[in-house]
Amino acid sequence: MNQEHLNESILSEQILEDQKQNRIDHMKYLPDMEVLDSDVMEQVISAMEAYDYNTYTESDVRRALAKENRSIEDFAALLSPAALPLLEEIAQAAQIETRKHFGNSIYMFTPIYIANYCENYCIYCGFNCHNKINRAQLNADEIEQEMAAIAKTGLQEILILTGESRSKSTVSYIGEACKIARKYFKVIGLEIYPVNSDEYAYLHECGADYVTVFQETYHSDKYETLHLAGHKRIFPYRFYAQERALKGGMRGVGFAALLGLDDFRKDAFATGYHAYLLQRKYPHAEIALSCPRLRPIINNDRINPMDVHETQLLQVVCAYRLFMPFANITVSTRECDRVRDHLVQIAATKISAGVSTGIGEHSENSEKKGDDQFEISDNRSVDEVYQALLKNNLQPVMNDYIYV
Repeated sequence: MNQEHLNESILSEQILEDQKQNRIDHMKYLPDMEVLDSDVMEQVISAMEAYDYNTYTESDVRRALAKENRSIEDFAALLSPAALPLLEEIAQAAQIETRKHFGNSIYMFTPIYIANYCENYCIYCGFNCHNKINRAQLNADEIEQEMAAIAKTGLQEILILTGESRSKSTVSYIGEACKIARKYFKVIGLEIYPVNSDEYAYLHECGADYVTVFQETYHSDKYETLHLAGHKRIFPYRFYAQERALKGGMRGVGFAALLGLDDFRKDAFATGYHAYLLQRKYPHAEIALSCPRLRPIINNDRINPMDVHETQLLQVVCAYRLFMPFANITVSTRECDRVRDHLVQIAATKISAGVSTGIGEHSENSEKKGDDQFEISDNRSVDEVYQALLKNNLQPVMNDYIYV
């Protein structure tokens, strides 16, 4: 190592040490963050910490399979290693449950990334504030151009995403994007930085129907090591985002852990239990679950574990279905077409199509303005996914919700 590189290395270490010394407590709310009178987090975390999946046996799994309504203990058994030898039976049971409540319907949507500016330092994310990527934000005209192009594909549901920057992607900016989306789409979802319940109410008034938030990992100590700076560092504020969204009038909320960041069985258990408790507390809420696996990102090859394999992914999806039979389960383009086509035949009920995770690529005359958040594995168009569903005797559904 030459002297110049040595000096750069020493400087980088000093910067990281200074950041470490000045990091805020990840369990304490910041002054602008709304605090709810709720004990859901305590229930979820204590249950997750007590969950020892190695104690479950084949008998526990078979008992869970035999039931019509499954308890949290049954869910825990279905996620355990003891369930893997019975995965074929579990998949068959999950498929029966899916067809019972959803028929052959598979809902289609696409995400639109309108900005990739971010103020968080999450070491596994392509958008993190220290990554040297092309940053961009669509203006109102560009958003409308992109949405008009997406609508021409026949899709009637859109998921609006931004990087987590309040200063760049303000609540009012996101609200204007929702108003534009309402011209073209029947269902509008949001995957943005968590906000307070009054801000969710404003976004709902602008046209948003549901909110999805990835907790990433429910292990708070691991969460602290992954989120080094920014509002996202505050673990409990992120945890309670879905509940604030429901208090703000959203009709639906989505839950997910990023499988591969930590112990995926515990994270999947906590995700399902979190969704279950909010379903009981807010019976009117529409609940959705996602099962994203960690994907390769720009500028960080060191944290791309491949420890959640396709068999384990199928186990998680089936366990979700058997535990929460009425929940929508989304399978994203993080998975390849083969895996996605398999999961929608068994337990998943929602699939994205025509996806880009970059900024501004949908309209014919536009060029990508900003870099992608992560690499996708399924590049199929809307029509290609639509035809694949039909080929597998499934019914693509663009919208099942009518405003009166």
